[in-house]
Amino acid sequence: MWSPGREAQAPTGGDPAGLLPPEWEEDEERMSFLFSAFKRSREVNSTDWDSKMGFWAPLVLSHSRRQGVVRLRLRDLQEAFQRKGSVPLGLATVLQDLLRRGELQRESDFMASVDSSWISWGVGVFLLKPLKWTLSNMLGDNKVPAEEVLVAVELLKEKAEEVYRLYQNSPLSSHPVVALSELSTLCANSCPDERTFYLVLLQLQKEKRVTVLEQNGEKIVKFARGPHAKVSPVNDVDVGVYQLMQSEQLLSRKVESLSQESERCKEEARRACRAGKKQLALRSLKAKQRTEKRIEALHAKLDTVQGILDRIYASQTDQMVFNAYQAGVGALKLSMKDVTVEKAESLVDQIQELCDTQDEVSQTLAGGVTNGLDFDSEELEKELDILLQDTTKEPLDLPDNPHETLYTNSVPKPRILDAELEAELEKLSLSEGGLQVPSSKSPKRQLEPTL
Repeated sequence: MWSPGREAQAPTGGDPAGLLPPEWEEDEERMSFLFSAFKRSREVNSTDWDSKMGFWAPLVLSHSRRQGVVRLRLRDLQEAFQRKGSVPLGLATVLQDLLRRGELQRESDFMASVDSSWISWGVGVFLLKPLKWTLSNMLGDNKVPAEEVLVAVELLKEKAEEVYRLYQNSPLSSHPVVALSELSTLCANSCPDERTFYLVLLQLQKEKRVTVLEQNGEKIVKFARGPHAKVSPVNDVDVGVYQLMQSEQLLSRKVESLSQESERCKEEARRACRAGKKQLALRSLKAKQRTEKRIEALHAKLDTVQGILDRIYASQTDQMVFNAYQAGVGALKLSMKDVTVEKAESLVDQIQELCDTQDEVSQTLAGGVTNGLDFDSEELEKELDILLQDTTKEPLDLPDNPHETLYTNSVPKPRILDAELEAELEKLSLSEGGLQVPSSKSPKRQLEPTL
């Protein structure tokens, strides 16, 4: 734990991190202007006012962030930003502007803004403001006293988030209720002083992520179970589990102490034997045996307490799983609220009907009407078969008769054989006077008139 009156002191003699602006060492004229006091009103020279404020306001906050502190005082800042023996004369005006913009807040105002029943812890830690500060606020004087503590709002929120993550990643998170002393030990490296630690707890309580209770003169802190959950009030179950945890720690310490005593009795018996003091050695061994029996009894009690805690932790896990199942069932019921088997069957029938209609429409559009004429599909298929058969036939052989004349025209003419020609001539001769036409097979035959 920290010392009760300890304060986080800001280093003096310039910025320790060496992250000051370049003009800090290079531009004497510029720094002389920045170290001068502000005009009484911004309306006098808004350009100079805004230039100084734009330099000092971010520098004050970044300096606090690098130092890891959330509590600022005008005196500390003046010491931290000394340059060649000079102190910035306008820092008080900068702090007033940050207070007006809400980036800083008086520590007393911040504590009053938190609905907490444990501000009484602050006896010796959170001291009342001096009377002159109270009177200056009542009279409307916005000057910032050199010793008044201011809180950087955003830095405090970041520090509270850091402490919460630190707790979540520690063995203490096995149960939401922890002792304040254990939590302060865990956060000793994160919070530079005790007042900062309490401010962080107040911020966490303001965010409803922790709640604090005093039990049997000891302060305990209960954390929210999740990063986005709200903490619930401390109940009897939390108190009972906390008492069991305290009993476990107490029994463990007693067992360790008795084990050391048993080893001590054993060593005394060994030394007595070496010195030839048999009776003394026997007394030491008897004390060792009595200690070992007490250790066995304490081990039995410790096992019982640990068994109960294990069952509690398991039941808490089961409760979380049950709540998750219950939430899942509720969500499933809500999502299936208007869904029934009858509605599902009707929907499937409608889908099937629409699909059939779409198929019929597609077929109708695919058949269509070409040039306003309807064609018989069967006839078209027959003609297509004929065309396919013609294309599969082998090409015909040309006739051997070299004197055969082939006529080529737009309309192909059939081939006429000699026998057909002779038969046709015979028919013509008979029809025109009874002339007989000799056959080509008997060319020397004379045509004779028929009587």
